[in-house]
Amino acid sequence: MLKVYGDIYSGNCYKQKLLLTQLGIAHDWVHLDILKKETRTPEFLARNPNGRVPVLELPGGVFLAESNAILHYLAEGTPLLPADRLDHARVLQWMFFEQYSHEPYIATSRYIIRYLGRPPEQEARLQERHPGGHAALAVMERHLADRDWFVGEAYSIADIALYAYTHVAHEGGFDLAAYPAVRAWLARTAAQPGYASMDQFDAAIRAG
Repeated sequence: MLKVYGDIYSGNCYKQKLLLTQLGIAHDWVHLDILKKETRTPEFLARNPNGRVPVLELPGGVFLAESNAILHYLAEGTPLLPADRLDHARVLQWMFFEQYSHEPYIATSRYIIRYLGRPPEQEARLQERHPGGHAALAVMERHLADRDWFVGEAYSIADIALYAYTHVAHEGGFDLAAYPAVRAWLARTAAQPGYASMDQFDAAIRAG
């Protein structure tokens, strides 16, 4: 059985749980506490020398890191990754956008507020992150103004990748009121079969 090492309240980890659930793939979830440095132990670093979650453990003790690489691996051959060559590349385009132009600003801001408690010494860093986050949201707003999904006419892992941190952007101090197309897309994503929130997944994980 597949095993995922992660923290369900991390957007990068939530992506994996959402996709695995929507694809109906059985898996074990191993919770790791980032603040307790559980990703910096020798045992975990043997799985991912970069010391980050999520990590997917495949049968035979093979490990795969980087959230969007895991999404791509799991979605291969499913309707959530287009077979068309150009659409496949466009999915990757949006996943690269998420990691390069979106996550460094929105996820980092959320980390400072949610995980660190917005300490005064991080305030300047937090304010520096916000223009980049709003720039990413503006790109998404323009793209979604006349379409339901990021690629083609269907929900895909491009949507999952971008949904993960966008739907909790308010926890990083981002007001989505100015982005109606983004908010409508968030609602469509949350209406997909197999969807569950971070809180719902957390309750299920704790219940065993």
